[in-house]
Amino acid sequence: MKNIFKQEVTQEIIERINRLENTTQPVWGKMTVGQMLAHCNVTYEMVYEDKHSKPSAFMKFILKAFVKKTVVDETPYKHNSRTAPQFLMTDPKDFSNEKQRLISYIKKTQVNGENFFDGKESHSFGALKKTEWNNMFYKHLDHHLSQFGV
Repeated sequence: MKNIFKQEVTQEIIERINRLENTTQPVWGKMTVGQMLAHCNVTYEMVYEDKHSKPSAFMKFILKAFVKKTVVDETPYKHNSRTAPQFLMTDPKDFSNEKQRLISYIKKTQVNGENFFDGKESHSFGALKKTEWNNMFYKHLDHHLSQFGV
């Protein structure tokens, strides 16, 4: 798995994002490109903003027991996988705004570095190791950028 905390990997991801256009169509799935960018922003909103409610203790237990491994290991996501409710995007999204926000979050994450994230509490899964944060960030971005052919 590539390391999103490395400058060259961050730059590669940003270059892929910059190849997207407002009219880019998905290879699979139903989201528009703007919705996909907004969807990817949710992961970072959960780290940097107090915008999404945290799961109850019971739900966090369920997420850790049944979902965490899929999100933080190196196994690629399957196409058209189910997603958590806060990640669902059904309303139109502003492509330029979502693109700018995502690039900003990715840069901030790279600058903060892997040590900032090592042991940091995740919104849904408890404390994660830096490799788990990396896998979660990189795998999600790579999955959706591939979904849109970049």
